[in-house]
Amino acid sequence: MGANDPPDGDRVGMKATEDARPIHRVYVDGFFMDKTDVTNAEFARFVKATGYVTVAERKPRAEDFPGAPPQNLVAGSVVFSPPDHPVALNNHFQWWSYVKGANWRHPEGPGSNIRSRDNYPVVHVAYPDTEAYAKWAGKRLPTEAEWEFAARGDLAGKPFVWGEEFRPQGKWMANTHQGHFPNQDTGEDGHIGIAAVGQYPPNAYGLYDMAGNVWQWTSDWYRPDYYQQLASRGGVPRNPLGPETSYDPAEPNQPKKAHRGGSFLCTDQYCSRYIVGTRGKGEISTGTNHLGFRCVMTREQWAAAEAQTARRNSHQAIESAQAN
Repeated sequence: MGANDPPDGDRVGMKATEDARPIHRVYVDGFFMDKTDVTNAEFARFVKATGYVTVAERKPRAEDFPGAPPQNLVAGSVVFSPPDHPVALNNHFQWWSYVKGANWRHPEGPGSNIRSRDNYPVVHVAYPDTEAYAKWAGKRLPTEAEWEFAARGDLAGKPFVWGEEFRPQGKWMANTHQGHFPNQDTGEDGHIGIAAVGQYPPNAYGLYDMAGNVWQWTSDWYRPDYYQQLASRGGVPRNPLGPETSYDPAEPNQPKKAHRGGSFLCTDQYCSRYIVGTRGKGEISTGTNHLGFRCVMTREQWAAAEAQTARRNSHQAIESAQAN
């Protein structure tokens, strides 16, 4: 696990994050992982079946935001809005903003919708939303160790999910940002902004979009020194679950989970988190329009799910026969 700078890492963004070091070994038991991020269609089935309301659709509570003006306590989420001109890259608030009415049904705000986006990754999901979906589906969120093991697809030590070079033989391998960040995405990879799942080749384990498109939640609490802690203990940790508590020096009072994979906004000009060993982080009640998730399950959970599907199909066949 972890990352060093890739061979061509002399550019601004093509660097591994300090919190992704040192590289260390871990062991994980076998598991199954969703081939793609959870899509809008899949999440809609969950919402229809349960009536679940996401965090972004709920009005913020005054006790959670002491001192906030009442008019600001309106349901919404964080949206990337490219400025109309080049800007300095030292202030991310120039391209990120809280948009009232933004949620998984309205990814860019009240005037947007997900019609014709059934096969796009669901976004604006906070961590509790992902847990609720996973429980309903009989699955769970992956640990960071599981996520990275799956992302590497048996290519140990490579900087990218697909191998050594960012664009092998000039071919785009992930949905990332081209042009000038953050004000212009030229879409040279075939997509401006978010794309439907599965638009690029899968890795060797048959998993799509383990780099780029949308970030993915993991179940690990985030600490920048966690890898150092693991390495200092020696040996090979088995099925590590992450640190017991969250801590981000930049926002010490905000509980955060680790993100993985990068998004359509990743670029060598600013942030190249499509490097497979690098990490992201996010406050657990905050979603954005470039953050989604996928689930995993153990062999036992998979066997139980297969049995449940077989029973359901059997009941449907009996009902069909009776109707005929």
